[in-house]
Amino acid sequence: MEKVMLSVGLACLLGLILLIVGLFLGMSFYGGREKPSPFECGFDPMGSSRVPFSLRFFLLAVIFVVFDVEIVLLFPVVMVMGSSWMWVSSYLALFIFLILLFGGVVHEWREGSLEWEM
Repeated sequence: MEKVMLSVGLACLLGLILLIVGLFLGMSFYGGREKPSPFECGFDPMGSSRVPFSLRFFLLAVIFVVFDVEIVLLFPVVMVMGSSWMWVSSYLALFIFLILLFGGVVHEWREGSLEWEM
């Protein structure tokens, strides 16, 4: 037990030392006017480097990720669908999940979030 406590203490001490050294090294590299400037392949930027992105495409990407995760959650259910251990309550839970999923798609469709054109 004493060896474990000693190794944990040494690991914490080493981590603290590395953190302090990293902070001091990071502060020395932070200064200068070149660090915060935008960099485009060695050339001066043609326009603003802080161009805002389209919020509609961002929302479409978030919707894609949400529905993609739901498909991943449905995949194991499809794999065991024919087995005899799926009871009626499992089918009912799957049916409710699919109804909620379909309701989300209908809501996004009515809201207009699934439109591709601007």
